[in-house]
Amino acid sequence: MSILRTRNLKKYYGSGDTLVKALDGVNLSVELGEFVAIVGTSGSGKSTLLHMLGGLDRPTSGKVWVDEKDISQLKDEQLTIFRRRKIGFVFQSYNLVPVLNVYENIVLPVELDGNPVDKKYVEDIIEILGLKQKKYSLPSHLSGGQQQRVAIARAMAAKPAILLADEPTGNLDSVTSQDVLSLLKVTSSRFGQTVVMITHNDEIAQMADRIVRIEDGKIIKGGETDA
Repeated sequence: MSILRTRNLKKYYGSGDTLVKALDGVNLSVELGEFVAIVGTSGSGKSTLLHMLGGLDRPTSGKVWVDEKDISQLKDEQLTIFRRRKIGFVFQSYNLVPVLNVYENIVLPVELDGNPVDKKYVEDIIEILGLKQKKYSLPSHLSGGQQQRVAIARAMAAKPAILLADEPTGNLDSVTSQDVLSLLKVTSSRFGQTVVMITHNDEIAQMADRIVRIEDGKIIKGGETDA
């Protein structure tokens, strides 16, 4: 079952001589529980694609379905609510709230949505990500790797349909990057979480179940699950 699909997705900027085709007819499908890495050089369109998949930006044309919902048809307020409930984000910058401790940062999105926190589930995530001893620490008392693990836990806390990670190890050294990615893969496997990760690093991409390559706004390899 495809949890995420795009059809003929396009994102153009400018016009005439200044026209830039950031995405130029992208067809992508991701299966439930799959860990997919989207790989491309700077300017290839991979971050633009992630923004479209996550409803952070609107396509020029084409469709995006997340959990069978055509998000391109949603109004701004509907999209905001859908994104908060169905899509988890992990960015290169950790974006933790400095005055909140680890546990408070993790459950914040769930509480903002007015939902009860699944404490057992959150505790399991904290345990797997090795954050139990840091549960009540402030972000300023954590290493970069620990902060990124908190960001991953926060993204998973609301049990989103899909987790989108944009260069999640970009600010980490190679050893810490491997550790964080290994933990992300373990948690996604343990909880059946679908992950789409953007990276320019082929070594990191090898940890995924499938690698999708994008160049000049077009997927050149691995876009379809039966490819």
